[in-house]
Amino acid sequence: MSLPAADDLFRPTDPTTEELAEEAHVRVVPDAPDADGDPGARRRPSGRVRHDEKITVYVSADELLDLEHARLALRRDHGLAVDRGRIVREAVAMVLADLEENGLDSMLVQRLTER
Repeated sequence: MSLPAADDLFRPTDPTTEELAEEAHVRVVPDAPDADGDPGARRRPSGRVRHDEKITVYVSADELLDLEHARLALRRDHGLAVDRGRIVREAVAMVLADLEENGLDSMLVQRLTER
């Protein structure tokens, strides 16, 4: 009787993200190219890269559910495989770009000053 080799026991069995996307006809969204320091370039999120900085944001159950629904809708309706962190980074980039461009008239200032 022979025992299996360590390579057989510890080989990866889970499909990769790319294999899952291919199977489901969903595309993984690539990162946008950098603007190479162009100050007039649109603010862009970091995308699918290793992030060294972290923040913790507390959200309500409804907000988390809305975020998950958005993630699933992006996958189902648009074929975009993105995680919740990517959606949040995109949203933050959009809001900060709007604040930079519109200042007091930005959506962020308007929402924060609503009563």
